[in-house]
Amino acid sequence: MPYRWTDAQDLSDRSPRQMHLWPHQSMTPRGFALFIGITFGLLLLPLMPLLGTFLLWGLLPFLMLALWGIWRALNASRRRAQVLEILTLTDDTARLTRHNPRGDIQEWESNRHWARPALHVRGGPVPNYVTLRGPGREVEIGAFLSEDERKALYGELDALFRHP
Repeated sequence: MPYRWTDAQDLSDRSPRQMHLWPHQSMTPRGFALFIGITFGLLLLPLMPLLGTFLLWGLLPFLMLALWGIWRALNASRRRAQVLEILTLTDDTARLTRHNPRGDIQEWESNRHWARPALHVRGGPVPNYVTLRGPGREVEIGAFLSEDERKALYGELDALFRHP
């Protein structure tokens, strides 16, 4: 799953717990380079019969523009997925810190005894939307996770907030 606890999850242990959540990255940097290389080769394949002709230079810019468009779209998708959410639970506080792709940081903090996770089966931007509620404010957590991962996340959070 694209989240992990950085310490033991024993509910009887009173030490601070920290969870890191991040979007699933299906393409590694090596896979990205391999995909672009293979696409480049496949785009050049139809140009082989045109080697030495003037028509090659007429088509080549358009094929390179297509390759650039694919590279740019994949790179933008990768950059948008550079999100990290860190949930820190101590005996008294619950703190959620979100590091966004552009470098800005959003923070939420609440007394742990007043904070509660909520699962919105319908009505959220995604099915099984998970939020943390504290006095006066409700924040989303793990909206980028899959539906099953959000259900599992809610189960873990519910158990932790019930048994501090």
